Amino acid sequence: MNPEWRIINLDNLDYCYSPRSLESIQGRKNYTFIQGDVCNSQLINHIFCTENIDIIFHLAAKTHVESSFQSPSGFQRVNVDGTRVLVDAAHRSRHRPKRFIYVSTDEVYGGSLGDVFHESSPLRPTNPYAATKVAAECLVRSYWDKYQLPIIITRSNNVYGPRQYTEKVIPRFLTLLQKNKKCTVQGTLPISRHFLFVSDAVQAFLLVLEKGTVGEIYNVGTSFEIPITQLAQELVRMVKNVPEAETNDWIEFVPGRQRVDLRYPISCEKLQQLGWREEVSWAEGIRRTVQWYQDNPDFWSDVSEDQTKQQEV
Repeated sequence: MNPEWRIINLDNLDYCYSPRSLESIQGRKNYTFIQGDVCNSQLINHIFCTENIDIIFHLAAKTHVESSFQSPSGFQRVNVDGTRVLVDAAHRSRHRPKRFIYVSTDEVYGGSLGDVFHESSPLRPTNPYAATKVAAECLVRSYWDKYQLPIIITRSNNVYGPRQYTEKVIPRFLTLLQKNKKCTVQGTLPISRHFLFVSDAVQAFLLVLEKGTVGEIYNVGTSFEIPITQLAQELVRMVKNVPEAETNDWIEFVPGRQRVDLRYPISCEKLQQLGWREEVSWAEGIRRTVQWYQDNPDFWSDVSEDQTKQQEV
């Protein structure tokens, strides 16, 4: 964390939160934590009125696709209404922000069988979560169009790494294997995903902050793509140290939802023109991730059995 920055972290401590995630920075003088809801307009306006906020990184969102079908109103509230509250407070602030960076998702493009998505590709969300991210993007852009609020939008591939909550596919598989349970893969379709290590995503966000053009959109992604079944097999070999012929003994196929996007390939040429490159290979990133979960088996010990069964890719 840049010692010259003063960081204010707003979070409502939802189910995917652990107080241990921020232990390393809690004592720093330039860091302040505020427990609060991004939809609380009174709180958000108070923060902007009492602090000279220069930069906003808006990452607050509900992201679990399966849950978005079960309770779409909650996703509408946090992802759309919360964005409206935050961007409007930034616009009305007496201290005009220098950047408002909205972190979106590759899922706004919908699935692809062959096409690679560019920032100008049509938006065709196929689930309530992705639809709320599209709506939030439109809200943010409207404040650029009407008020010239200096916004930038990023659309990211799947980010992974240490400390990630266990509803996401990599920590979910690792959690199941640590409990001597099988990796449960939903459906039999050839689903694959692009995985970007967390530190590379952070560096992309910081580069966009420094060199990105206001009003623009930047894809943040990786060329590395892996089928989910192959991902499970690789993690089985790493955690259980079994021969390749026995990896499938640790994989169980379970019913999946009827409609699921097979893949989200995106072009990151615009970001690369700013100077960004991946620094952490898949082999190194997954090694670090597996090692961290092996070293911290109780980090998410309060997670229920049902939550570890929910695949999120």
